[in-house]
Amino acid sequence: MGRNKLARFKANEENRNVVQEGKEIFERIKGNWGKEQFHNDQPLVVELACGRGEFTVGLAREYPEQNFIGVDIKGSRIWKGSTIAIAEGLENVAFLRTQIELLERFFDEKEIDELWITFPDPRPRDGDEKKRLTSPRFLEMYKPMIKGDGIIHFKTDNTGLFDYTLELLNSREDIKDLVYTHDFYTSEFKDDHHGIKTRYEAIFSEKGEKIKYLKFRFK
Repeated sequence: MGRNKLARFKANEENRNVVQEGKEIFERIKGNWGKEQFHNDQPLVVELACGRGEFTVGLAREYPEQNFIGVDIKGSRIWKGSTIAIAEGLENVAFLRTQIELLERFFDEKEIDELWITFPDPRPRDGDEKKRLTSPRFLEMYKPMIKGDGIIHFKTDNTGLFDYTLELLNSREDIKDLVYTHDFYTSEFKDDHHGIKTRYEAIFSEKGEKIKYLKFRFK
């Protein structure tokens, strides 16, 4: 393991805005994000597969009256967002280092006000459907965590994953207020994220890929 990674892992152990295994808060955070991490009762917005945290941190800058959590398993990635948030004095940002499959261990029922799924691994093989972050398995996991009027956002460059997700949502009876576009930056929704781009989104856009986007609520 390189020295840079070791240094980043050490920083994550010390940074208060990183919640990960080995810290006391890791075992008691479920249902207690406002009390234990942010020390307020502001709305909670969660980004899955946050990577380096550009989007999580960017939203936190725009909305100081809300709390933001980026979730990813890669410690060397979330170190970047964690370090930037600390340098900028953003107290409404935190990062949870865990596998997304284990998300229900860390969020109680109705604890999340808004959820973003941004550029996840498309898992194109049929045998990997259950691993897609918009598959029925994951939707059923998210549903109890989201407040009644909470919005779920999904962005991707992958047409196959987007069409799969759209078809799935249209087939379910527990979905409402579903809207979507196959070209985010020419759509009426382009201001939903204040121009904040992740590293991967910037790469895809520069290659001419159209960014697909949808949002919905559970009934």
